[in-house]
Order: sequence, then C-alpha cells, then structure tokens
Amino acid sequence: MTSIILAIIIGVAFGAVLDRVGASNPTYIGKMLNLTNLNLAKSILLAIGFGSVLMFGGQMLGLVDVGHMSVKSAYIGVFIGGLMLGAGWALAGYCPGTGVVAAASGRKDALFFIAGGLLGAAAYMVTYPSWKASGMLDAIAGGKVTLGSVPGAKYDGLMAVPGDVLGIVLGLVFIAVSFALPERLVSQPAAAQPAE
Repeated sequence: MTSIILAIIIGVAFGAVLDRVGASNPTYIGKMLNLTNLNLAKSILLAIGFGSVLMFGGQMLGLVDVGHMSVKSAYIGVFIGGLMLGAGWALAGYCPGTGVVAAASGRKDALFFIAGGLLGAAAYMVTYPSWKASGMLDAIAGGKVTLGSVPGAKYDGLMAVPGDVLGIVLGLVFIAVSFALPERLVSQPAAAQPAE
C-alpha cells in the first residue's frame, strides 16, 4: 500500500512538472517539433541527463540498484511502433504521458487523445496473434541487451564499456546538449503584413 501511495505522489509531482514546463500544451510540442522553440526539448534533455547521472552514479556508490530494471527486447515492431508514436505525437501534440497530464489540467481534446490510445491498444490486443505470427515481434540484435553491461543486471552489454560509466557519460552529454542548444533552430515565420 505504501508503494502505491508513493507512486501516486511521484506521479502527481511529475505531472505537475510536465505541465509547468509546457509538455501538456500541444502548441509547445508543435513548436518543439518544428524547431521554432526548443525550450521544452532542452528541459527534456536536462531531465534525462540529470536522471541518468543520479541513477548510475547512485549505482556506483551502492545507493541504487539498477540491475532489477526491465529491459525490453529489440524487435522490428518496436521500431515501427516508435515511428507511429512519433507521428502521432506530432499530429496530436501529445504523447501518452503528456496526454494524461493535459486531461488532468482540463484540456478536453486530451480526452479524445486518451480514448484513441485506448482504442489503439485494444486493436493491438485483438490482433496480437497476427502480429506474433508475422515475425515482427521476434527478437533482433540479441533481444534484451543494453549498450554497456551493468553490474547485477542479467542483460548483456553491446559494448565493452561498464554500463555505469556509459550511463554517466551519456547523461553528461545530454546535460551539455541541453545547455548548448539555442532557443530555436528555425526562425518563426514572419507575421503577414496588412495590405496598404
């Protein structure tokens, strides 16, 4: 019961942060994806980098055990699903998490997004045997692997680099990129001037 309460508290706090940085606003998502305002992307990169440094640094200090974390198998369907998720994110302005946050903050369009996601999940469940038979769910690249081997994990590493070190290095790279990125990569279109 305590873990459920803790999960709810962390989820609410995370949702509040997502809403605060604009991740639940489709306009901000659109500006990020068309590269006219990268503040949200910078926030995402900073959060991923900071979390990675804390998690793998904590692992090296013996404060955190990342060995029990789940690693999903690599298969063709994951890559296709990732492309579909990205396209849906660009079209709707929401990803699954930000859609729920937007609904909680009162955006009615997010309710339609959530309903569409649930219908899509149901369609996948109904057609799962066909996808399984197609071979699109067969493991590739070793199945469950990580970039570097993590002590205590049951997954193989693709590179001969300790996963803890690689996690910290990648986290620092994400942090550096978040500070190095400009506010925009593409200038916003000029507003139309009224005819004289």
